[in-house]
Amino acid sequence: MSSIESFIRAIPKAELHLHIEGTLEPEMVFELARKHRLSLRYPSVEVLREAYRFANLQSFLDVYYAGAEVLRDESDFHALTSAYLRRAHADGVVHVEIFFDPQTHTARGVPFDALIGGIASALAEGEQTLGITHRLILCFLRHLSAEDAMKTLEQALPHADAITAFGLDSSEVGHPPAKFASVFARARSEGFLTVAHAGEEGPPHYISEALDLLQVRRIDHGVRCEEDPALIARLVRERVPLTMCPLSNVMLRVFDRIENHNLKRLLDRGLCVTVNSDDPAYFGGYVAANYLAVHHALGLSRADIAQLASNSIEASFLPAADKDAWLQKIREFVANW
Repeated sequence: MSSIESFIRAIPKAELHLHIEGTLEPEMVFELARKHRLSLRYPSVEVLREAYRFANLQSFLDVYYAGAEVLRDESDFHALTSAYLRRAHADGVVHVEIFFDPQTHTARGVPFDALIGGIASALAEGEQTLGITHRLILCFLRHLSAEDAMKTLEQALPHADAITAFGLDSSEVGHPPAKFASVFARARSEGFLTVAHAGEEGPPHYISEALDLLQVRRIDHGVRCEEDPALIARLVRERVPLTMCPLSNVMLRVFDRIENHNLKRLLDRGLCVTVNSDDPAYFGGYVAANYLAVHHALGLSRADIAQLASNSIEASFLPAADKDAWLQKIREFVANW
């Protein structure tokens, strides 16, 4: 392992943009298919992995939702989450804020209690055994109706103690944040924080809508903010975090190649940019691989990497005292490296 890879893996960091369903590795797909006696359209792990070549967001989502079919009971969601946490721990992640998509599962008859029970119990175990703290974020599928999202919000309320925030994901183009303004207003009135995917494939004004109409605390992706200088100035001024996912952006053709990614430019302009893995089973790497990719492609220095790690803690939903403690540990880590 190179010195820079060791540095990247060892520096304390948070992961803030991670879809737990997107950590479903092909091996686990086949394992769960056997468990539930399900037939798959792919004859082997290798053939399934070959299918992970995408032309855009929608082509990925088609495979993603098909893969989720094997997740059927509480133990499946527990196993999925536990496997992710072990990988995150190996990458130096000390805090995770995980997305989950209940509509993907409840529409297939999976009880809400089963999926949140499996995820939440694995997160609690991960905190005890690995020392990784956590927050859970329920995402609404934006290609479905606002009415369906509101029903999902109602289903989630009995589990309010396990959920910190509500988010918005899935097919972005044609489904602006405004579509869900009333749902997010209800979520905020119940005391939840809010985040939203915006400005990945959708236009920059989706970012502004998410900030103004959904009153989000973070923007997930946000790469297209660069097209609007006034928006850039606002993001800097208001210190709005962007949870960027470099390998995902290349796999989904948001950028043709990692060398063209705007993460470094935005970091240099003073934005609170963070590095995350999005759906790592599908996009070729967990969080350390994303850090390493942008280091090599964009010429990130150790100081840049330390800034990104610090940004991830700053942008998290941890209490201020916990943030201060981790930021101090990052400073000490860099000083002692």
